[in-house]
Amino acid sequence: MTLTDLPAARIRTFHPRRGRMSGRQRDALDRLWPAYGLRIAALDGPCDPAALFGRRAPLVLEIGSGMGDATAAMAAADRDRHYLAVEVHTPGIANLLDLVERHGLDNVRVAEGDALDLVRAMPEGCLDAVHVFFPDPWPKTRHHKRRIIQPAHVALLRSRLAPGGTLHCATDWAEYAGSMRETLTADPELVDVHGGYAPRPAHRPVTKFERRALTAGREVFDLIHRRR
Repeated sequence: MTLTDLPAARIRTFHPRRGRMSGRQRDALDRLWPAYGLRIAALDGPCDPAALFGRRAPLVLEIGSGMGDATAAMAAADRDRHYLAVEVHTPGIANLLDLVERHGLDNVRVAEGDALDLVRAMPEGCLDAVHVFFPDPWPKTRHHKRRIIQPAHVALLRSRLAPGGTLHCATDWAEYAGSMRETLTADPELVDVHGGYAPRPAHRPVTKFERRALTAGREVFDLIHRRR
């Protein structure tokens, strides 16, 4: 089965987003997308990470990279691993591409579209880590089915982790944090590294989004689970 054969009615875990771009962002998108970009909807078969980067290295999947500041900072401090960032917000994609060029990051690629479709196209055990930082909490009960951290999605993400690979989630929505913890703990192939919420990892940069959450008095929760 190819991605074009997948059911059209699959529930989205994200809001499609466009938004206005600055001239700098538009220029970065136009020039750098052919070299660094991947359109997930255009995939017609397996995604080979080694072919995408032109070499083999441990791979980190960033789901929902936002404006790309955190992804760029982590990739710059961790050049022995590849970072594949997935985003649907066009200005965010363009901004990350600009950061990639400015900081000379040859270990970053940017994918546009549904992260779960991309994961389905990837080989099992190919990921060293999956980061899901501040996903849409879909706070209304009737929308909980759209949350990315739910049992079927976690099983899919875990299957793409290599043994010992980590699934790291962060949210500033307390109710979602509790749901995440329950879902991750219930997966028999995942081990809770910290036995509950993790101390804030130094490797996860503080973004503008997180600063706003903290200023508003919301606590930030990190959860780190390792594949057996």
